[in-house]
Amino acid sequence: MDNLRSAFLRGKKLIAFVVAGYPSIQKSKGIIKEIAKSGADIIEVGFPFSDSVADGPVIVNAYQKAIANNVVICDCINLIAEIKKQINTPIVIMSSYSIVFNYGIEKFIKSVAKANADGLIIPDLPFEESKFVSQIAKNNGIDLVLLVAPNTSLQREKKIAVQSKGFIYLISTTGTTGIRKKLSATIKSNVLRLKKLTKKPIAVGFGISNPKQAGEITKYADAVIVGSAIVKRISENKPVSGFIKEMKKEINGKS
Repeated sequence: MDNLRSAFLRGKKLIAFVVAGYPSIQKSKGIIKEIAKSGADIIEVGFPFSDSVADGPVIVNAYQKAIANNVVICDCINLIAEIKKQINTPIVIMSSYSIVFNYGIEKFIKSVAKANADGLIIPDLPFEESKFVSQIAKNNGIDLVLLVAPNTSLQREKKIAVQSKGFIYLISTTGTTGIRKKLSATIKSNVLRLKKLTKKPIAVGFGISNPKQAGEITKYADAVIVGSAIVKRISENKPVSGFIKEMKKEINGKS
């Protein structure tokens, strides 16, 4: 937990998303290490799920291929454990609530904590159940990160701002993840509204597809989360190191 918190102490941050076990367990190990070496501040690792409703075709395809390769939860957890022995970059796990629930909430959280993960995002976790899950996570040294959508009410935002640990994941737009040429014009106002409610870092995700967009958003947000644009490069067998470095340059204002 301290590792995740300390990641936000200085400067704007890049959170890079990858899918565990895609294109294979072994290759994803190398990709995660490459992303860390290239300057990503936090790495978000998605556990493959067969019925993701929040993701667009790029990430859904990666999930499906990982599942087709027989990647299961224990493979993903072992992947995290092995990687954390080799890098200091904080790792946040993204997992469907059905995976966590079916595995056993406490068993799942204890397992990822033992693997030295730093945080957990459960995008479809009902807020009403988040306090219970968050307490188990806290007891095991894991930050449970909660999400705010563009249509979340102010009253609910206030509760999420209190409950979320590590940072707050602000969804940039309604709809699914994916590469977008143009981002929502309401992102800035949504970030500034949240900043009036909390001092916790705010990371914007969904649709951030290029370095210019990342640099623009981090003028007012604390971090950007980049997923589909990275996974697409992986699917095309393109190295991601240059893309990560360009993102960081823009975020740091050094382009």
